Amino acid sequence: MTAKSKKLRIGLVGAGMIGQTAHLANFVENTACNVTAIAELRPALGARAAKRFGVSHVFGNHIELIESHLVDAVCVVTRRPATGPIVLDAFRAGLSVLSEKPMAHTVGQAETLVAAAENAACTYAVGYMKRYDAGVEWARDQFLAYLQDGALGALISARIWNYGGQFAPNLSGFDMTTEVRPEGLELWPIAPDWVPTERHEEYAGFANVYIHDVNLIRYFLGDDIQVAHVRIGRANSRHVIFEAGTVPVYLEMGEQDGTRWREGMELTFEKGDLTINLPEPMDHSRGAEVILRRAGADPVQRTSEGWAFKRQADAFVEDVLGRRNPLASGRDSLGDLALIEQVWRLGQ
Repeated sequence: MTAKSKKLRIGLVGAGMIGQTAHLANFVENTACNVTAIAELRPALGARAAKRFGVSHVFGNHIELIESHLVDAVCVVTRRPATGPIVLDAFRAGLSVLSEKPMAHTVGQAETLVAAAENAACTYAVGYMKRYDAGVEWARDQFLAYLQDGALGALISARIWNYGGQFAPNLSGFDMTTEVRPEGLELWPIAPDWVPTERHEEYAGFANVYIHDVNLIRYFLGDDIQVAHVRIGRANSRHVIFEAGTVPVYLEMGEQDGTRWREGMELTFEKGDLTINLPEPMDHSRGAEVILRRAGADPVQRTSEGWAFKRQADAFVEDVLGRRNPLASGRDSLGDLALIEQVWRLGQ
């Protein structure tokens, strides 16, 4: 930030549907920041997004935006193979970054980004917005308290499921065009070199979707996690068994079309359990539904308010201004890619 500016100046790199609705719309509502610029390869789309959200400056690529010196931080929401090179350019220019997940496609790529952020003393947040869900926050507080006081006995198991469904029904509030996105951006490999070439796209898709769930496993259960069993050969019926110390952790994955969103977590103790039902990612109206069951007591059901994407945007602004470590920092997020790679090494 400049000496005269008390607000964080943010630029958006990538003004597609998610860039506009999940990120740009939330930053423009935050009074502690100004969205000063957009970088978009499609000129008409960039212009329309800037007009809709009242952004003064539009650039044809991220380099032009960075060299304008109009921003202190960038939110990077572009096609995943281009994310790493763009984020690296931002850190080299001394800018803080919130990027969509996955931060990269390999641990090696991610380590390069984390080192660049730390060398430049920049804030680095990765877009695991589910950590910012108010229901998830409350559930984790309850979970950690029960682990500490033993009121529900020992933890028996954890189960996480992601069957997808309707991602963004009736979504509005954004502009799109029919422009073809130009080529020419630097792209990083979308899979480790030990993954067979014919499975690179499959690996990248797996990481893009299910890394959210791996991240939640680590958020609740920590980093003492190993991969015990893998079956990922069938795209629509996959499962992984992790071990968190002595506790088995079951991850179920599949794809459903036209159904309500089905993603959540169940943590089972000897004397009760905690269930988290996650909302559709683009549902602005609510957070996760949490159900707490204890032996000898009526169930407690809690549905939180607020949108995880909005809470994530607000937290990023506060993190940069207050020089705080993000809840989903780049360094922490290395653990997610490490587990994804473990899964694929065992699952080939």
